[in-house]
Amino acid sequence: MITVDDVRQFARTLPRSSEHLIRDRVKFRVGKIVYVAFSRDETEMGFGFPKEEREALVAAEPDKFFMPRESDLRFHWVEARMAALDVAEMRELVLDAWRMCVPKKVRLEQELAAGRQGL
Repeated sequence: MITVDDVRQFARTLPRSSEHLIRDRVKFRVGKIVYVAFSRDETEMGFGFPKEEREALVAAEPDKFFMPRESDLRFHWVEARMAALDVAEMRELVLDAWRMCVPKKVRLEQELAAGRQGL
């Protein structure tokens, strides 16, 4: 099981990422774009994910992933139960969500740096 602190520790390593507390919910943004957000009770994590792929993700692992509420279906977003995620999977999901909203140049610089570090 992952925690908000696990995500926080990883998100701090991503360029242009910032943490915010909005309406009692922890969210991570690049500029004004939210790429990860937690439920108030911190049992669920929403994250940026391609709309065209989310139904397949949810269908493949319905105990882990679920669709966002109806008002959020217009966004590139999906939800996960934090108790079902491990740290490696969380890092992959958060990194992919961050990559969706950061400028291409920043993403490429991060990928080069990660490659040099063997990540």
